[in-house]
Amino acid sequence: MRLLIGTLIVMFGLYQGISLLYAETPATQTEQLSQGLENPGYEEKPEWFKQSFLDIRKDIAEATEANRRVVLYFYQDGCPYCKKLLEDNYGNRDISEYSRKHFDTIAINMWGDRGVVDINGEDSTEKQFAEGLRVLFTPTMLMLDEQGKAILRINGYYHPGKFMAALQYVAGKHETASTFREYYGEQPQIKATGKLHVEASYIQPPYDLRTERRNSGKPLLVMFEQKQCLACDELHLDILQREESRKEKAKLDIVLLDMWSNARVTTPDGRQLLARDWAKELNIQNSPSFVFFDDSGQEIFRAEAYLRAFHTQGIMDYVSSGGYREQPNFQRWLAAKADALEAQGIHVDLWK
Repeated sequence: MRLLIGTLIVMFGLYQGISLLYAETPATQTEQLSQGLENPGYEEKPEWFKQSFLDIRKDIAEATEANRRVVLYFYQDGCPYCKKLLEDNYGNRDISEYSRKHFDTIAINMWGDRGVVDINGEDSTEKQFAEGLRVLFTPTMLMLDEQGKAILRINGYYHPGKFMAALQYVAGKHETASTFREYYGEQPQIKATGKLHVEASYIQPPYDLRTERRNSGKPLLVMFEQKQCLACDELHLDILQREESRKEKAKLDIVLLDMWSNARVTTPDGRQLLARDWAKELNIQNSPSFVFFDDSGQEIFRAEAYLRAFHTQGIMDYVSSGGYREQPNFQRWLAAKADALEAQGIHVDLWK
């Protein structure tokens, strides 16, 4: 049971490794699954992914010679976000053809034992390589330049439009002119509600986030968002309205900031910054992004990708309960939580 739940709970990765075999889902059941999110086992990668011997130095040299760049795709078996990436993103012909033309994409199992030679020539295994790069979520994608530096790191799932923008940003070598956040902010956006979903219980202006001013004894959650954000709409109008989510929110001090705004913020460490400057300093690339801080003003944890209710609630509980102190690996902590719930007869449904 622990193996099964631990594998199912993989998030964006969070969320990678152990092989599980799943029976084919009947068509009638598949049609009932929301947005194609189901619990897969092993998923075939596109045949055009590079079959690499995992000497990253040689991979970069070969890609450079062919006028392409390298993408390292970290996955784990049983990761529904990986399945969504493969189907909805790489299953899109425009994305697939663009990727084949401009990138050598290499799949790396977050928990795998294949040998890897890293950019410094050091020998390791896939899981050691992933650990060294602090890969905590699946999918995680590292898009490298010709020297092996990560131009862009994607922690989690990007919807096809944003994912294509990320590919174009790296392939076009726009990193010399702007950050991806700036580049993406200039791209046409899909229409959303156009507003921030601020609740009365959230910290209101003036935003003083110092522990002594909050005086609640609760950890701080800073939500960086933007007005034109479909994922933010879904988060606030659905996921955070659920009873369990409201219970978890009550355990935190929460502030919602527009990542592009000039609102003045006193940061947890006492500095005066504009919200947009703080977001840039923290390297906030995606909205919504959750960043948690402890009483000393230190960042504890962050989540930057598309999540459903169980993972969103789990992240808040991980911080508010102090679980991060005992178990630094969120994936393992969440697997244990799911096991405990199942033992109590409470079924864990990842996609509601």
